[in-house]
Amino acid sequence: MSEAPNPAADDIATNARLRTTVRNVAALNLGYFGIEFAVAVAIGSVSLFADSVDFLEDGAINLLILAGLGFSAARRAKLGMLLAVIILVPGLATLWTAWQNFADVRVPDAVPLSLTGLGALAVNAFCAWLLAPFRAGGGSLTKAAFLSARNDVAANIAIVFAGLLTAGTASRWPDLIVGLGIAALNAGAAVEIYQAARDEHVSAKP
Repeated sequence: MSEAPNPAADDIATNARLRTTVRNVAALNLGYFGIEFAVAVAIGSVSLFADSVDFLEDGAINLLILAGLGFSAARRAKLGMLLAVIILVPGLATLWTAWQNFADVRVPDAVPLSLTGLGALAVNAFCAWLLAPFRAGGGSLTKAAFLSARNDVAANIAIVFAGLLTAGTASRWPDLIVGLGIAALNAGAAVEIYQAARDEHVSAKP
C-alpha cells in the first residue's frame, strides 16, 4: 500500500534545496566579483567594472533571499520591492563610471576583457541553471535571483563581443556601450521584480 502524499514534508524538502541553492549562488557571485573587479581596475574596463558590481549586487540579493525565506508572503513581497531598488545600484554605478571614463583615451586590453567575460558567462549560466527550478514557486525573491542571473548571461556575451571588437578596432567605445547596456538590463530586471513583488503583496492581503 503506497503512502499518501505529504505536502508539508515536500515543502520542507523544497525549502531546504532552495536554501542550499541560494547559498551556493551567493558564494559564486561574491567570489567572481573579486576576480572581475580586479581585472576591471587593472585594464580600465567600464563594462567589467559594471559587471563586477553586478556580481556583488547578486551576491547581496541572494544573501537577503536566504534571510527572507522564512518570512511571510507579505514580508517577502516588501523585501522583493527593496531588492528591485538594489538592482538599480549597479546601473547607477555604471553610469557614473562611464561618465568618469568618457574623456579617458585608454583602451582596455581586449584579451583579459574577453576572457574575464567568458568566465563571468560560465558563472552566471551555472547560477541561472541552479535557480531555474525555483523561479516560479519561490515568489518575488527567487524570481529576483533568477532574473539577475539570466540577464547577466546576456551581458557577459556582450562583454566577450566587446573584447573582440576592441581587438579589431582599438577603440574604447565597445566597452563603454556594453557597460551602458548592462545598466539598461538591470533597470528592466528591477521593473519586473518590483511588479512581481507588488502582485505578491496584493495577493497576500486578507
